[in-house]
Amino acid sequence: MNINQKIIEELEGLAGQKFTLGNFLGSIRQEGNLSQVEFANALGVSKQFICDLEHHRRSLSLKMAETFALKLGYSAKQFVRLCLQDMIQKQGLHYLVELEEVA
Repeated sequence: MNINQKIIEELEGLAGQKFTLGNFLGSIRQEGNLSQVEFANALGVSKQFICDLEHHRRSLSLKMAETFALKLGYSAKQFVRLCLQDMIQKQGLHYLVELEEVA
């Protein structure tokens, strides 16, 4: 197990849930004391879309993950990594995604 996997498992233990992009977005929204409607408006999507993301009924495209990160002031690399990780987990694969930016 590498250090990134260990950190993720520790975070999941503290949160009591899997570390996913949907969970991360929900945490950001709640930390900002925003309703799903307010959060959706800030991101330019519907309230239902946010609800579906937070409940893992929908996924983001990689480009949309990057766009959300930039709109929210977070690392695009982290959002894209979580998006890819979600895709892998949904397929039942056991891999850990690590990204490196290229020039």
